[in-house]
Amino acid sequence: MLPPREGEEKPKRKFWQRLRNYFITGIIVTAPIVLTVYLVTLVVSLIDEKVLPLLGERYNPENYLPFAVPGIGVLIFVIAITIIGWLTTGLVGRTVVRFGENLLDRMPVVRSVYSALKQIFETVFSQSSRAFRDVVLIPYPRDGCWAIGFATGTTKGEVQDAIQDEVVNVFLPTTPNPTSGYLLFLPKKDVIFLSMTVEQGIKLVISGGVVTPDLVEKAGDEADNETKT
Repeated sequence: MLPPREGEEKPKRKFWQRLRNYFITGIIVTAPIVLTVYLVTLVVSLIDEKVLPLLGERYNPENYLPFAVPGIGVLIFVIAITIIGWLTTGLVGRTVVRFGENLLDRMPVVRSVYSALKQIFETVFSQSSRAFRDVVLIPYPRDGCWAIGFATGTTKGEVQDAIQDEVVNVFLPTTPNPTSGYLLFLPKKDVIFLSMTVEQGIKLVISGGVVTPDLVEKAGDEADNETKT
């Protein structure tokens, strides 16, 4: 049998290259959609499993419907949290909260955990807070190398007193899991504040640098926000 000619091999190679490109394109298109749907479904199912049994069989809406409706537990959870927030803004609610905090403050281990968690949530969700709202570029792990981090505030207390320069708290996330990382105290003069949003910074970290943020997109978002205000 005669060997295939060079002209016959090229169409076959191009054919397999096209199939490979189609397959990779299909993964790029479907993977984010599938993973997003999976994660949302997982979270909704987890909340439904924890919330609905608390209602009891008599008040569980699924017992009166011919089919299960996902998300009822999430809706009830959101409504309950909103009502709690509304109640705690009043005099009675503040009194109950103060009583509970005084009770927790008498427990040696529990009071430390509660105090730390309360401070974290108040800092993160405070409208005037700049925690996790600034993406920064820092020299890490040595000069000449740079890493993406998130400024969590200005250093205060004993740490700042021990350092001559003005210091910034920087959370350095790991790739591809940005929920873990390191807390660094860096001189403000060594920290470069970037224009990208926190969402863009997280995408950059998770993708390992594959997804590059578009500054034009942020500029458009800021212009829209200024127009709305």
